[in-house]
Amino acid sequence: MKNNTTNSKHLKRAVFTILLLFTFFIFSFSQSPKSALEFTVSMEQPNSHYYHITLHCEGFKAETLDFKMPVWTPGYYWIQNFPKNVVNFQAQDSNGKPLTWKKTTKNTWQVLSNNAEIITLTYDVYAFTRSVADPFLDAGRGYISTSGLCMHPAEHLGHPATITFKPYQNWKISTGLEPVKGKENTFFAADFDELYDCPIYIGNQKIFSFEAKGLPHYVAIENPDAFNGDKFIADLKKMVEAGSDIIGDIPYKHYTFIIMGPGGGGLEHRNSTAVFSSNTNYNQQNPASYQRWLCFLAHEYFHLYNIKAIRPIALGPFDYDQENYTNMLWVSEGITAYYQFLIVNRANMMNREETLQELQKRIKAYENIPGHLFQSATQSSMDTWVQFFNRSENASNTTISYYDKGCALGILLDLKIRHETKNQRSLDDVMRTLYQAFYKEKKRGFTDEEFQTVCEKTAGVSLAEVFEYASTVKEIDYPKYLAYAGLNIDTTSQPLPGAYLGAVTPSRGDNLTISSIEWNSPAWHAGLSAQDEIIEIDHIKANPQILKDVLNNKNSGDIIKLLVSYRNEQREVSVKLGQKTEKSFHITPMANPNSLQMSILNAWIKN
Repeated sequence: MKNNTTNSKHLKRAVFTILLLFTFFIFSFSQSPKSALEFTVSMEQPNSHYYHITLHCEGFKAETLDFKMPVWTPGYYWIQNFPKNVVNFQAQDSNGKPLTWKKTTKNTWQVLSNNAEIITLTYDVYAFTRSVADPFLDAGRGYISTSGLCMHPAEHLGHPATITFKPYQNWKISTGLEPVKGKENTFFAADFDELYDCPIYIGNQKIFSFEAKGLPHYVAIENPDAFNGDKFIADLKKMVEAGSDIIGDIPYKHYTFIIMGPGGGGLEHRNSTAVFSSNTNYNQQNPASYQRWLCFLAHEYFHLYNIKAIRPIALGPFDYDQENYTNMLWVSEGITAYYQFLIVNRANMMNREETLQELQKRIKAYENIPGHLFQSATQSSMDTWVQFFNRSENASNTTISYYDKGCALGILLDLKIRHETKNQRSLDDVMRTLYQAFYKEKKRGFTDEEFQTVCEKTAGVSLAEVFEYASTVKEIDYPKYLAYAGLNIDTTSQPLPGAYLGAVTPSRGDNLTISSIEWNSPAWHAGLSAQDEIIEIDHIKANPQILKDVLNNKNSGDIIKLLVSYRNEQREVSVKLGQKTEKSFHITPMANPNSLQMSILNAWIKN
């Protein structure tokens, strides 16, 4: 009886302790300060090109708070300095009392918040740059690249946020952001990386939808006139299915294609893409143009895997204040350029011959410019921040595109892996391994060394030669690698007809001002320069057609006399013309491929 009483007392004490702790926990939880970041975006006068933004901040108590706006947007490797478009910045507390603030860096607004529980920021953003990376607003539409519109509290990039839009008139909203139930035109982002990765289109776009792999896909098109919607949507569905089959997993709940009107470029996102195009691309009137259009969309779509999920470690988490350098854009962009053609081929919208022609064009594009002698694929990746969107008249002499050489390197890696594994593995296996091991399991990007290791483990052999091609300007042995698939490739230099000057000039009109000089060309050696105007050729008044006729009727070794003007000073220049040579890189089937070569070709590119 004594033991039972003692046990009963212990039990009561234990229950009391548990109840006390539970009560404390509930009380603490109920008393913990909530925090919220809520944007409201209005556009009452779209032809002013100003968005008005209100940011409600609750639960960020501090003496001072720094608010930052990115200076670039992921996928667009260029410092754009979005803060330059911000005007009328103001801050106030919950009572409407103005708070003192100052700029401390080009993209930082420091608010003297005095431990206020609630802070409200208001500011305007001027938006009139027509680009997939910049906010834009006029009476026709609004396009919001959120990196150029939304500030974040410093050190709080991981905080969730909502964004509510007040559209002009009856404009509709298209975005990859998740809508908030019960709140009209309000969307949720789990953190600022997600917010900055989801563009918003607001306008009178026509919206199509389709289902692929059991998931909804939306297509918002600004100018749907003269457009065969049924065919395009059917083709887009086949493209999505072929692209997602490479990885075997889809990391989104829904996907949105934002297709704006005339312009250039596209930008990838985790569950959407935004592109410019003209109706001529997707109205099926020109089959070749339409096919290129599908390849372009396949490129942006496959980026949801190769760069948004499978990525170099330098590209996420992002530093939005400065450049994020990497040697690996030849993988992220170049191998995606390679896969865009495979995807369209696998979707039965491009045959083998057409696919090989597109791959040939990529090789030819960088191998036939002087820059391939000076810049490697890794250097091109690193230097994109200073060169890609700021190309000079000398760019083709000293630089290459990591899109083009990366595509070529993708061919080499894929064929080498297929050959060494007797066609049991391919570059697809590399992409799947990177997706599973780094994106899903380690939840991070890969290092340069880790990418090579995965490739070599997949192949079962060293791939040092391919990676040397990536990091140097060593001449690539294309015949060796194309032979793995029973293909020949013409790498001989062939003379082009006519004589060679090496000065790039307009193709029409009366003015003949030189835009660039090719390295080591006759014009280069004669001392001609970009911005020189050719006034006379052999004492005949010059124009583009005259120059073309002269070069067509001259031979290598002939001398022509040019009267040129620069800064209002004229001089006569004698130029000894040369012979221009070029490699076609034409790809053709071997006469008698063996069984392994045929099996590799058939598995690689569908006939």
